[in-house]
Amino acid sequence: MARKNLLLGLTNTQLPAGNSDGPGDGPAVAVPAPPLPPHGQRGAIGAVTRSIEHLKSQIGEARAIQSQLASGQAVVELDPAAIESSFVADRLPGSEDDHEALVASIREHGQQVPILVRPHPTETGRYQVAYGHRRLRAIAALGLRVRAVVRTLSDAELVVAQGQENTARTDLSFIERALFAARLEERGFDRETVMAALSVDKTGASRLISAAVKVPRFIIEAIGPAPKAGRDRWLELAERLEVRGATDRARSVIEQGGFAGRSSDDRFLAVFESLAARVRAGRKTAPARSAVWTAADGRKVARIQQDPRSLTLVLDKKAAPEFGDYVVSQLGALYAAWLAGRREPG
Repeated sequence: MARKNLLLGLTNTQLPAGNSDGPGDGPAVAVPAPPLPPHGQRGAIGAVTRSIEHLKSQIGEARAIQSQLASGQAVVELDPAAIESSFVADRLPGSEDDHEALVASIREHGQQVPILVRPHPTETGRYQVAYGHRRLRAIAALGLRVRAVVRTLSDAELVVAQGQENTARTDLSFIERALFAARLEERGFDRETVMAALSVDKTGASRLISAAVKVPRFIIEAIGPAPKAGRDRWLELAERLEVRGATDRARSVIEQGGFAGRSSDDRFLAVFESLAARVRAGRKTAPARSAVWTAADGRKVARIQQDPRSLTLVLDKKAAPEFGDYVVSQLGALYAAWLAGRREPG
């Protein structure tokens, strides 16, 4: 299982809405992500030892940060213009209404929770955000300096902190989590880091990445976070997109006038529902075909089933007990002969 934030809830307090990037309340103290596990420890004893070590480390770091926050030493005020976004986006663009609401909240209450940044790895005097992107944008719109905790983080530590903070607030939609996982893998991060960033096990990480890969990226970005859609309907959308011509149909819906002005959930429904008839039509016009192959001696040796995506050959072992093994043994030679035939002129 992926490491979870073992201190979640131990250091949090309820704060005004200006503390959060989204609908949920943000954490009152920026608790750093746990270090990646060493490769030398294996087995149940190693797992227990690592868990105890992580817990001790987190408790110590959390206490240190609490002490620094109380004395005002850990939080600095920075110019938003000197801060860049994380190198891996974890969100799809939200609505302007949400942005304006956050701006109004911070204008009224001030910034209650600092963002987390690291010194820029290549540019002196600049920073990169681990989390707090929406707060940063809102504060920049107000022309204020942003309160931030500055920590030296590796790339892996940054994305783990980024993912765990969003997971703790639980306001990322399914497709945003899936897209974040896919982007991390595209960046070359291993599955351990993806699992830690999203607080999922290996199976959960695989499902998230698979969902983001099956739906073309331009469709995801056009629809947006679609918070009400959920995993099952995104997976159903991926299945509908497998029908021939479905992607072109989705593109035509996206390019229609007024599409961008709808809410993200309405954009999802527009694409989703436009493909339902397409799927039914595809299934009606391309039914599976079946035929029986009869040998020269009259024995019905094989049944052949075809549809637009596959061909299945079912051999009758009663009619020809050893023929199936022979066919399997000859697959390599048959494939090579087929390739050679394709390469011949004409």
